[in-house]
Amino acid sequence: METMIRPLRQEKGITQQQLADLVGVTRQTINALENARYNPSLLLAYHITKTLGKNAIEDVFIFKEDD
Repeated sequence: METMIRPLRQEKGITQQQLADLVGVTRQTINALENARYNPSLLLAYHITKTLGKNAIEDVFIFKEDD
């Protein structure tokens, strides 16, 4: 699954570690999400979406038929 986490995070001027701290995961988890190596739980996707200032999960996570 592709995400918009990296550009949205950079737009807000926060590091991977800062985002991780805000949503309660490790920096490695944020890195894995940004590099499409990990699919988050719905709850984590929701927390990341809200933390990045978006209203819809689809604004951050790009779902494809084969995901």
